[in-house]
Amino acid sequence: MKGYVFHGPGESAWEEVPDPVVKDPTDAIVRVGTVTICGTDLHILKGDVPEVRPGTVLGHEAVGEIVEVGSDVRTVRPGDRVLVSCITACGRCRFCREAAYGQCRGGGGWILGHLIDGTQAEYVRVPHADLSVYPLPSAVAGEDAVLLADIFPTAYEVGVLSGRVRPGDTVAVVGAGPIGLAAITTARLFAPERVIAVDLVPARLEAARRLGADAVADAREAPEQLISDLTEGLGADVVMEAVGVPETFELCTRMVRPAGHVANIGVHGRPATLHLEDLWARNVTITTGLVDTHSTPTLLRMAAAGRLPTSQLVTHTFPLDEMQEAYDVFAQAGETGALKVVLGEPQHKEVAVR
Repeated sequence: MKGYVFHGPGESAWEEVPDPVVKDPTDAIVRVGTVTICGTDLHILKGDVPEVRPGTVLGHEAVGEIVEVGSDVRTVRPGDRVLVSCITACGRCRFCREAAYGQCRGGGGWILGHLIDGTQAEYVRVPHADLSVYPLPSAVAGEDAVLLADIFPTAYEVGVLSGRVRPGDTVAVVGAGPIGLAAITTARLFAPERVIAVDLVPARLEAARRLGADAVADAREAPEQLISDLTEGLGADVVMEAVGVPETFELCTRMVRPAGHVANIGVHGRPATLHLEDLWARNVTITTGLVDTHSTPTLLRMAAAGRLPTSQLVTHTFPLDEMQEAYDVFAQAGETGALKVVLGEPQHKEVAVR
């Protein structure tokens, strides 16, 4: 089969790799039908995630069909259409018992495309399949469902739930890429007074408006002042960092109100300065997190009911064997207008921003 292989910082290729096989009785083999590229994959390619070894197939999000299962798998069988979660869960360790699957100590957590071969391939082996794949309702299309493998649970859990968004809040989301846009849409489920999006790219700010942002700000034009003006000088109740660079994290800490909450979602490859000399007396809460995906069943039900605008985030589609071109388009989002790039189904390519 073929897969997209990381060979070291700046080096990757769509090439022949060994077919996956069942290694443990809890494994499932999935034929990949739909897959997507994550901002974390770009961080890996830049060398920001040193645990990823050269020779690893990338990718941690997919929709596909079960083709083989180990002897201990009970919840799915060959022929089932499933969502492959970005997080693998053993279901037995302390953290899994607390639904903190991202911290699994039984051979799970974020392992696909990280510690073992991932989903950007024709087939993928999924360990601990009973808690790591989700049967899909027929009402949810593949290109919609694949966005529930990572970006929607991440935005919802690490941003909205950890940030404790409440009715009447002012919420600022710094970074209007796919994660930031998913944070905007899921924050609105909690009836905030206003949601403000901050980004550098006009097309992403326009997408933020379409998906429910009440105001937008160019990151180069003093967004702190806009937040101050809208909140009578207090600052935002909740600020979500959805970029992953020191400058945006530090911006978030300047935009939050006393006793407010900064929820860091972005993947950081460099140190950021924590200005405790300014923050220590302001009762600010800062949270970080790797998604646990405990919300995936809820989000699947909402998607099936038409309550999540997943398809509005998909701007480009490619056949699976155009993986390198898809990466190029996604990596140059400022020029291409890419939000979420999906490969596999349907077998055509769209290049217009929706």
